[in-house]
Amino acid sequence: MDEMILLRHGETEWSRDGRHTGRTDLRLTGRGEDQARALAPLVKGRSFGLTLVSPARRARRTAELAGLDAYEVDPDLWEWDYGGYEGITTPEIRRTRPGWHLWRDGVIPGDAEHPGERAEEVAARADRVIARARAADGEVVAVAHGHFLRVLCARWLGLPPQDGRLFRLDTGTYSRLGFEHGEPVVLTWNAPA
Repeated sequence: MDEMILLRHGETEWSRDGRHTGRTDLRLTGRGEDQARALAPLVKGRSFGLTLVSPARRARRTAELAGLDAYEVDPDLWEWDYGGYEGITTPEIRRTRPGWHLWRDGVIPGDAEHPGERAEEVAARADRVIARARAADGEVVAVAHGHFLRVLCARWLGLPPQDGRLFRLDTGTYSRLGFEHGEPVVLTWNAPA
């Protein structure tokens, strides 16, 4: 693998409003579609050895609007399962759990569709994606979600998943992971298109 390009999906209504959006399958807003189209020049004319996209509608639509027509849906790219915090904002959570922080405190169990995930479970999925990427020839592109990609970056660097808290990632942005002298590094992070 030469490098891995990470695209965070465009804006949804919930991402705009700060609501935790794990497995709820939302559409992009008009702004989110514009963000996805703006990513097209970054991938146009490139030949990727591996193109992976989250099963979520928002990620698949971002990939398509960015011009990534031929891709493989990979369930490991789903966003963090927020369990009982699905659809809830951080300020709302802090009303009952003062000082709550996802990266430190995790989530509470939810219903059958949103059982919740520990950071280590998200990291295991990220590690599988990284292993697939490193086994590919040439460049790799992955279209996924904010918290998941932050965990993936931490794992790329050999850090614990909780260190994903250090890597803010906005909607409709791109990042690049690669190597320097054979060591994993961040080449670009949270860059607007």
